[in-house]
Amino acid sequence: MTKPNIIICMCDQLRAFEVGCYGNPVIRTPVLDRLAAEGARWETAVTTFPVCMAARSVTLSGQYNRWCTGGVGNVATPQGEGRTYFPQYPHHGRPHLKDPTLPEIVRVLGYHTAAIGKWHIHTWPHDLGFDYYLIPRMNHCHTGQSFSENGGPEFTPDGYSVDFECERVERFLRERAAADRPFLLFYNISPPHCPMSDAPEKYTRMYRPEEMPIRPNVDLNRRLPDQDHWFKVYRWDFRYYNFHLPYTEELPEDFTLRRVIAEYYGMTTWVDDAVGRMLAALDANGLAHDTIVLFTSDHGDYLGSHNRVQKGDLHEESVRIPLIVRWPAGLRPAVVQGQVAGLVDLAPTLLDLCGIRPPEHMHGRSLAPALRGIDGDAAGVRQSAARFDPTGAGLPADAAIIETGNGVGIRTPRRLYGLPFIPGTHRLADAPHYFFDLAQDPYQVRNLAGSGGQALAAQELDACLRQWDACTPWMSG
Repeated sequence: MTKPNIIICMCDQLRAFEVGCYGNPVIRTPVLDRLAAEGARWETAVTTFPVCMAARSVTLSGQYNRWCTGGVGNVATPQGEGRTYFPQYPHHGRPHLKDPTLPEIVRVLGYHTAAIGKWHIHTWPHDLGFDYYLIPRMNHCHTGQSFSENGGPEFTPDGYSVDFECERVERFLRERAAADRPFLLFYNISPPHCPMSDAPEKYTRMYRPEEMPIRPNVDLNRRLPDQDHWFKVYRWDFRYYNFHLPYTEELPEDFTLRRVIAEYYGMTTWVDDAVGRMLAALDANGLAHDTIVLFTSDHGDYLGSHNRVQKGDLHEESVRIPLIVRWPAGLRPAVVQGQVAGLVDLAPTLLDLCGIRPPEHMHGRSLAPALRGIDGDAAGVRQSAARFDPTGAGLPADAAIIETGNGVGIRTPRRLYGLPFIPGTHRLADAPHYFFDLAQDPYQVRNLAGSGGQALAAQELDACLRQWDACTPWMSG
């Protein structure tokens, strides 16, 4: 059997609600919508840890963050006055991801492996099994971005980094079309993560703020905590919060949350255009038929929901992500319902689709049975059969675990239940801090934790989450 090519295309900070195929009537994402129509789309997919480095480490390792990084979210160094500094490039050695990763496993089996675009993992790509890589500095910017190719000296290309990375992806696919080895490409697109002002005007002005749909859990009449600071972060990112460059100290007149959301929409359409260039290159080089294209995001963005910004906690805006898998040679189109997928499941799923047994050290569970069980005459597929649980925790077949910096949660198709850590420890508290019935309360405005509501469901989810916690060790042991 000839192994298929694999592309993991991951953008940064895109929540599922801002993609057309997930029901948004305003956003312009025709490429992602077409990809979903031609592939399998998970109705409910979640990040396994809603911050950048943790989510990306989980994706390549197939392991929960507590094991693959010891629970680290993003590595940052305090700089005084409440400021932090993120390392420019990965650390030397292998402080995290001790077990063989997805690229290491497939490389042994003959794959050529490459990473292009945002990296933000604690270890250099060559130490995790990548033959080739082109990665930017950790700093978020889209002009004046510095890159390293295969660990070589920095260089700064002209124009927008997103376009430069697209060109390199197109070159990579042309070269692979003439090769006799399958490939794995980890292609990371930085938008819609800020800085939102550092983008072509066609995107920053594409959407009118007054026409933005506002989620019911956003109160436009209530100021966000430290609102001006966060609006400057959304606009200029590190050039504001690290360097405080003079032009970043003032917001445009009448800058509002609607303007932030409008710019976020524009950045999302920029992502869609970049994915379109990648898919066009697959078609042009005769690679599309036997290439698995998996599109997702590392986490979402609050954008004012629950009076919050950015990400990090157990709300749908923070954890719900798009997940689309297209493989013309091996999968039928469908919408997968009744099963929550997590980033931890992606590595074992891709291995399984390639006929490779996922190793025992991977905690994630293959989603391939749902994909292979698709009936071509059905509008969708419901996956409720038991799946193998590598942790031994008896995790329900339709559920996913979400870790955060202050606790853990379990997401089922209907509910989300979260337990906090006892402060200063990794021990779970006695009582939950979150319990939502998402079928009745999709915007999470009624927290049932401690209310006595739906007591039986709460007891079952509590027992399941504590069992998972007991069976899933931390890197420190």
